[in-house]
Amino acid sequence: MRKLALFATITLVLGACSKPDETPAPAAAPAPPPGPTAADADKFIAGINDDLRKRLPYESSAEWVAETFITDDTQAISAKASEEHLAWQAAKLQESKKFNNTQGLSADTARALTLIKNVSAPAPSDPAKQAEIAQILARMDANYGAGKWCPETPIDGKQCLNLTDIEKIVDNVDFSHKPDEILAAWDGWHATAKPIRKDYQRFVELVNEGAKEMSFADTGEVWRSGYDMSPADFQKETERLWEQVKPLYEQMHCYVRGKLNAKYGDKIVSKTGEIPAHLLGNMWAQQWGNIYPLVEPYKGVGSIDVSPALKKQRDEEYQKLVKDFKGAKTPEALAELSHKADVAESVRMAKMAEDFYTSIGFQKLPDSFYAKSMLTRPRDRDVICHANAWDMNMAGDVRVKMCIEPKEEDLTTIHHELGHIFYDLSYNPLPPIFQNAAHDGFHEAIGDTITLSLTPAHLHKIGLVGDVKPDPKAVINSQMKWALEKIVFLPWGKLVDQWRWQVFSGQVTPENYNAAWWKLREQYQGVAPPNARNEEEFDPGAKFHVPNNTPYTRYFLSFILQFQFQKALCDAAGFKGPLNECDIYGNTAAGEKYKAMLAAGASKPWQETLEKLTGTRQMDASAILEYFAPLIEYLKQQNQGQQCGWTPADAAPPAETAPAAEPPKT
Repeated sequence: MRKLALFATITLVLGACSKPDETPAPAAAPAPPPGPTAADADKFIAGINDDLRKRLPYESSAEWVAETFITDDTQAISAKASEEHLAWQAAKLQESKKFNNTQGLSADTARALTLIKNVSAPAPSDPAKQAEIAQILARMDANYGAGKWCPETPIDGKQCLNLTDIEKIVDNVDFSHKPDEILAAWDGWHATAKPIRKDYQRFVELVNEGAKEMSFADTGEVWRSGYDMSPADFQKETERLWEQVKPLYEQMHCYVRGKLNAKYGDKIVSKTGEIPAHLLGNMWAQQWGNIYPLVEPYKGVGSIDVSPALKKQRDEEYQKLVKDFKGAKTPEALAELSHKADVAESVRMAKMAEDFYTSIGFQKLPDSFYAKSMLTRPRDRDVICHANAWDMNMAGDVRVKMCIEPKEEDLTTIHHELGHIFYDLSYNPLPPIFQNAAHDGFHEAIGDTITLSLTPAHLHKIGLVGDVKPDPKAVINSQMKWALEKIVFLPWGKLVDQWRWQVFSGQVTPENYNAAWWKLREQYQGVAPPNARNEEEFDPGAKFHVPNNTPYTRYFLSFILQFQFQKALCDAAGFKGPLNECDIYGNTAAGEKYKAMLAAGASKPWQETLEKLTGTRQMDASAILEYFAPLIEYLKQQNQGQQCGWTPADAAPPAETAPAAEPPKT
């Protein structure tokens, strides 16, 4: 700009020096400033990649210690790191706008400029507001991790229970707890979210301001823009996928409701209404595997419960430690030995999962994984136990944070988390901007695809269950168990972000946060609150991903994609039987195809990446329906004569202070 201004001034001065009797020629208009070039854009993206490699280790470490050592100090460190990242991110987003009309961009640079807009917390350009967002996120995260319920009467000698303790009551795996006991625990955990309600309201205001600075309508539109299609088209896509699987979910709901009604009676579980949310064996009623013994189609046929074998391994380790211990066996010493047994079993389960990946051709995990991961809840401090995987530095320092217990659910979870880890390691050679999944649903689907190979035959092969002989009844039992995890999750996976999208857009206002939450849960899941709820509560905040601000539609998409992936891998492995019997363990042909997809990271549109693995450019639920074909027929037979679908709950009317919810359309 300075040179052009100088050039214009000189032109005018030279015109003024013309002879008095000559008419000066009009001054030429200054040439418009040249826009940034494709080379400038390449340099800009290269700078971002350099920054990411430098920044990630520090930012990851700050967040890691804040979640594995919850104190005021670690919160402050994490908030400061988050504040610095938000400031850097906002500046780069603002700077990227100058390339909006640049011509001749390379494909990689054009994609990188799109990807940098995929942010979960768009921050305003005001540094004070960036700092405020960081502080709010740190507070909400810490509140979740330190949340406790303190019942009037101690339980198992504990005056206050953390989430792991509370879940043991709500999960009710042995059906030893009465509905009122479960309700008290459920209510106790949900109450821990009340303190963050105002924080969340302010957070929404701030990130929406940042979204508008990015030229988006709101933060929900930012989230929906990260899928290589318009936000509106993406919303239609999620609805299309839901409509594909909705009939199967409704059959599962109908069947399970009938079993719960038979156990608890009409006063607790309606024959035609929603299911009370606390009776489904999960704090959030997102997966119902813990009530499998109640709904098992053929009692005792082809049992594939691996929890007893895992607990036996853990107890044998404990007995060995006690036997070898030379000191006084005080309660404190025995508690420490018990913890060591927990640690040993968690490592054993992680190595079991690692073995599956290496069997299909992935490299072994680095030794640092086991040295630095948190695989067991520490005895000496508060931590966030919610399982997640971490790539600390894009250079091989990968970790999992999880409080593994010797149970089936955690065995599948560690297989899932290692999917993230092997994805990270596969695309680490790429530039940092491409070190992500083709879209976020891919990242969540990788490990879950592997869990689909944990067939009864596979579990027998690795010594966790007895010999399971071919039996149609055993197939139905196995499918029912998986459906309680995979099928019933689908509406939950969709509604969490449906609520947030409505909050971000202003369709749901703060005075209706809780009412809108339960309206969506009734609409999609057919579940109802177990007691009166009002707007003092903040039930969405009782789920980790809300205070942690992690978008959730990725999980819905992953539960579609994992079956597509599995079908493609089974085809690559040359498997010819029913999809539900396919086990790719040890098949390197399938592994090579999988590794090729992982190595591409986010460097290409997801449609292209999906096509290379599956042969199609569209996400599709037909593989789910193929996988569960035997169960679908069973459910149709069992539900004959039943009034499926649901009407407004008649067991737990809404609180008088909450707006009346409209009946769901079924």
